[in-house]
Amino acid sequence: MDELDLHYPSTCPFCTIASAYPPPSPSSSSSSPPKLWSQWNSHSEDLTSSIPSDAASHPEKTSPSSFVVLASADVLAFLDILPMTGGHLLVCTRAHRGKVEDLGAAEARSVGFWLPVLARVVKRVAGTTDYNIVQNNGARAAQVVPHVHFHIIPRPETMPEIKNKSWTMFGRGQRDELDDEMGAKMAAEMRRVLREEVGRIEMKGRKGPKL
Repeated sequence: MDELDLHYPSTCPFCTIASAYPPPSPSSSSSSPPKLWSQWNSHSEDLTSSIPSDAASHPEKTSPSSFVVLASADVLAFLDILPMTGGHLLVCTRAHRGKVEDLGAAEARSVGFWLPVLARVVKRVAGTTDYNIVQNNGARAAQVVPHVHFHIIPRPETMPEIKNKSWTMFGRGQRDELDDEMGAKMAAEMRRVLREEVGRIEMKGRKGPKL
């Protein structure tokens, strides 16, 4: 093992979240929403079912708490518990993949589908037009959790003071911890807005060709 890998957590926290928030069950109902990306995704899930209910996304299913916004077959999204700014969202693969180069075709397409949708959600909830999407690969590239993930970081007009450039994801350190009550409220609002975004996509899918 490379000496730079020694700081990695012994148990992948993102895999723990993935286990606690399972993917939606396949629906056989003919009245279910159109499966807009079944041609991409072997799971043939409909999009709405990938957004957990408030009850299903209870944050205390893991320790530390997880504030989940999306739990699809291939992709998860949840609030960073040490956010750089309010609304800092992490988007990761459900399966454990170390780096982007390890993604399979279906996973890559799923990530590519959800990233712009979630970016719109972050913008709306954070009330800003600007944001970063950051993705690190390997310890030398500042990847702390060795499970491929993307940061969507809203950039408000008035930026909080950042003491240093650490990208620490878990544990105490360089950024303030997310308050549980605030995290639960923000995640619930993001799920609500995500349902609206997905509703618009599904409506377009009914009217025209599949994505």
